[in-house]
Amino acid sequence: MIETVHTVQDLRAICALWRQEAQTIAIVPTMGALHEGHMDLVRAAGQRADKVVASIFVNPTQFAAHEDLSTYPRTPARDGELLAVNGCDLLYAPTEATMYRYGHQTSVSLSNITAPLEGVFRPHFFAGVATVVLKLFLQAKPDLAFFGEKDWQQLRTIRQMVTDLDLDIDIIGIETRREVDGLAMSSRNAYLTPDQRAMAPALKQALDQIVEDIMSGGHAPDISVEAAKAMLLARGFSAIDYLAPCHADTLAPWQDGDPLRVLGAAWLGKTRLIDNRGA
Repeated sequence: MIETVHTVQDLRAICALWRQEAQTIAIVPTMGALHEGHMDLVRAAGQRADKVVASIFVNPTQFAAHEDLSTYPRTPARDGELLAVNGCDLLYAPTEATMYRYGHQTSVSLSNITAPLEGVFRPHFFAGVATVVLKLFLQAKPDLAFFGEKDWQQLRTIRQMVTDLDLDIDIIGIETRREVDGLAMSSRNAYLTPDQRAMAPALKQALDQIVEDIMSGGHAPDISVEAAKAMLLARGFSAIDYLAPCHADTLAPWQDGDPLRVLGAAWLGKTRLIDNRGA
């Protein structure tokens, strides 16, 4: 079984001992319901650092009242087993009371990088993410932190926060792990019905087509986006929040010559899928 701690004091004590031994520390923040995409992060962390800490905390501050906090998948026993066999040295599983003590008032907000895309549809989200990630960084004081590229805007937000606050932490993005049919691995994929699961890979196909059209010059970006939206609706998606060609770093609307990243969020029934593709 993997060693597990639940308090800030215990986490800090173990990490302090590692630092006294000149061991480098990596952290992999998660919300649990782990899958092979998370394990890619853990294995990559083990290749870059002497010690790996994974955190599991379903963070309430990044969920709106109408979202799935109460039903978010939780598989703690399986999560511990996966971490143990993939080289994780310590599991940090704090309670809500540990992360947000009574009277907690402080949050971290960013501006431009969080405003578009997810910021339009989930305006509460990034303050919750930035706050909890900063708290994890201050609690563990890691040398490196690993995040998946599936949540591209989140990755860019965390990098911006680290730069702005002069944090001495290397933020490492790891390529999205996909199912055989191309669907990005996500804990929320468990919500999909069998019919919806069969439809789900169309989101990546839509993003692929937009990237191909832009890079080949075959269609103007807005024409390609509208065609991709029509395809998704025809394939059974119930709504599309956005399909957006962006500057890969700033997430401003893409212009010719910019590094390209196309981000998408769409609904299959009650399940919201996100994904992105670079050029």
